Amino acid sequence: MTFLYSSQDSLIGVFYGISKNLTPKQDCLIRQPQNREPLESRSALVATSFGSYMAIRNPAVNIASDKVISTILKHDTKVTSYKIALLRAINDVVLTYPDLRTYQSDVAVPLKLLAEFWIAYYWPFVDPDQPIQQGQQAKRQGQTINDMAFRPALTELRRQWEQVIGGLKNPADGFFLINELRSPQPLIDAYQSAIAITAKTIEMPIRYAGPGKWSIFEKPQTYNQVASRTVAVPGTRVKDRCLVIPLDLWATFRQMSLWVEALCIHEWCLFSGRVSDQDRGYIYGLLTSRPDNRRPLTWERNQIDILIMEGTTFTCPWTEKRIAQGTAYDLDHILPIAVYPTNELWNLVPADPDFNSHKKGDRLPTAERLAVATPHLEQTYLSYGTSEPLIEVLREDVSLRFATVQAGSGFSESLSVAVAGLVEEVAEACNIASFETAYSFS
Repeated sequence: MTFLYSSQDSLIGVFYGISKNLTPKQDCLIRQPQNREPLESRSALVATSFGSYMAIRNPAVNIASDKVISTILKHDTKVTSYKIALLRAINDVVLTYPDLRTYQSDVAVPLKLLAEFWIAYYWPFVDPDQPIQQGQQAKRQGQTINDMAFRPALTELRRQWEQVIGGLKNPADGFFLINELRSPQPLIDAYQSAIAITAKTIEMPIRYAGPGKWSIFEKPQTYNQVASRTVAVPGTRVKDRCLVIPLDLWATFRQMSLWVEALCIHEWCLFSGRVSDQDRGYIYGLLTSRPDNRRPLTWERNQIDILIMEGTTFTCPWTEKRIAQGTAYDLDHILPIAVYPTNELWNLVPADPDFNSHKKGDRLPTAERLAVATPHLEQTYLSYGTSEPLIEVLREDVSLRFATVQAGSGFSESLSVAVAGLVEEVAEACNIASFETAYSFS
C-alpha cells in the first residue's frame, strides 16, 4: 500500500492557515514476494472551479459533478465522519491510479481498497490510551453503541500491531502496517477481520451521500456485474464488491485533488472537534501524520549488487553518472519516501549518492529533467529484467499499480513512460518543489 503526501506549503494550506497537506495513496492487494524482506470552509469556491456534469444514477437527481464534493462535505447530515472519509478515500484512489484516465470509462473500485484507506485514516482514533470519538454515542437496550461499527475490530488490529512492534506507536502506523503487512498470523487475521467489517460499513455513506438514498452513487455490486461498463483498478477480483465512480466525477477528483484533500482534512477536524471536544489542531496532526520508511532495502540492494558484480552497469537518472562495480551508489526512491512512501521496485533505482542525499532530497524532477531521465529508467528496468528474482517482483509490483503496463515486449519502455507520467501527476497534484539538473535547482 502506498500513500501520497504534499511536502511543502500549498495554496490551500495558506488559505486555511494549514502548513501541510496530506494526500495518501495506496495499492489494492497485500503481497509478500518469496524471499523478499518484509517490506471552515471554502467549498463553494472550489465547487465553482469546474463546470462538467455527471449523469447521477438516481434519475430524479441531477447534480453537477463539481458540486458533488461540496454537497457532501457542506450540506449532508453527518452523524459520523464516514462521508468525509469516503471522499478522501476516493480522492486517494484517483491519485493512486492516474493511468486509468486513459480508458475514458467509469471506474470500479473495490470496497476493500477503500477500507484499507479507512483503516489508515481511523487508526489514530482507536488509541486505547486516548480514543477519539468519530460520532455521537447512542444507547440501545441499555447498551452503548460504538460511534464506528468497526471500532472494536480496528482496536484489536492496533493491539496486535503494537505487540509486534514492542509497544511503540505512532499515529501513522496504520499507513505503515498496510504497506508492509506480514506475519505473524494473528496480525493478518485481525487485519482481514477489520477490512471485512470496514468494507461493509462503507456501504452506509455510499448509500446516503447526497440529497437522498443512492442519489450520488449506485449500489455497490460485484465486479463481474459491472465489468462490461467499467474499468477496474489493478488487482480487482471478479467477486469483489465495487463502488462505481462515474467518469466525470473521476475527472473532477483528478482536477481538484489537492483541494479535495485539504477540504476533507479541514471538515474532518471541525467534525471531530465537535463530537470529541479535542483540540482541532491536535486532530489535524493526527490526520496528517506521515509514516516513515522503517524497512531497510537489503533484499533489493543485494540483488542489484549481484547484477553489478556480474558486469551490469547502471546510470543515475539524475546526474547520468555511470554506476559499475566499485562505484558507490544509493538505492533512490524516484518518488521520495516523504512524498509517496512506497518501496515498490519500480520506484527504486541506483543513483549518485551525493546528489541523492544532498541535492535531490524530497524534490521531484522538472518535466525537462524527467524527459532526460526516462530513457535511463527504461534501461534500469531492462537490467532488472536480467535477474529472475528482481523481474518477478517488478512485474508483481507493476501489475498492482499501472493498468496500462503489460508484461512482454516493450515492458520496460512502457513502464518508464508510466512512471514518468506518475511523477508528473504527483508533482502537479501536490505542488512539490522541483530540481532541474544536478547543478541547478528551480
